[in-house]
Amino acid sequence: MTITPRLADLPPRQGTWLEIDLGAQSLTVWEADERRETFAISSGARGIGQQEGSGQTPVGWHYVRAAIGDGLPRGSVFRGRRPTGEVFSPDLARQYPERDWILTRILWLCGLERGVNRGGDVDSQRRYIYLHGTPDDQPMGVPASHGCIRLRDAALLSVFAAAPPGTPVWLHD
Repeated sequence: MTITPRLADLPPRQGTWLEIDLGAQSLTVWEADERRETFAISSGARGIGQQEGSGQTPVGWHYVRAAIGDGLPRGSVFRGRRPTGEVFSPDLARQYPERDWILTRILWLCGLERGVNRGGDVDSQRRYIYLHGTPDDQPMGVPASHGCIRLRDAALLSVFAAAPPGTPVWLHD
């Protein structure tokens, strides 16, 4: 397991960036050193880890590689990063009880640290690590995902608006 630095140990930050604290199960939107918003998240139920196929959430520095779903209705359903044309509803959930719902928007992450979260069998982008929406009945503040970062739709829409492709993202425990 790689140990990532504490926020206080990092060099001065500029512009907008995201901090995802896996221990606190929170995402904070920063503007340089000023905290703008903080939201509850749900990370990997299997804990923290970099390995492909682990179902764990990676740590380290990433950036938003792609922002997917702009302009689609809230609750839009995605499979393979493409909208299905469905909008999530309780009826749809009953129809497909085993689906891991990816809703509303996707912020696809790419690792910046070779051997930690980029390249080989630890590559966050190839692991399809996203920030994405989830149904309202799914827990927040506790690890429950398959490795991605889940957010409520309102939180995700706010983060999506603040974090275009290229935005730095720091995940840590």
